[in-house]
Amino acid sequence: MKIHKGDRIVVLSGKDKGVQGEVLQCAPKVGKVLVEGVGLIRKHIKAEKDKKGVKVGQRIELPTFVNVSKVKLICPLCKKATRVGYEVAKEGKKRVCKKCKKNIDDKE
Repeated sequence: MKIHKGDRIVVLSGKDKGVQGEVLQCAPKVGKVLVEGVGLIRKHIKAEKDKKGVKVGQRIELPTFVNVSKVKLICPLCKKATRVGYEVAKEGKKRVCKKCKKNIDDKE
């Protein structure tokens, strides 16, 4: 998979189209990524009784997995949404931005 944990992405389609976020988790076997603030669902927590009194129920929002074909990487160097290519070097494979032709994984 060409998108890794910690990458900045933009959503291409769906209800969150145009939203940018950071990848929290990748699931390469199913081709999905978990993105901060994208694909939010509401989960209802039931109220419970405890020894001190009643615990109040609540609704919390959680992000869900998004298909990797619906997102595009934002290059950290040129700040544009881009496709990702690979370049074989002595150290191994390196991810390369298709727009600026620079190494994405460099920490500059």
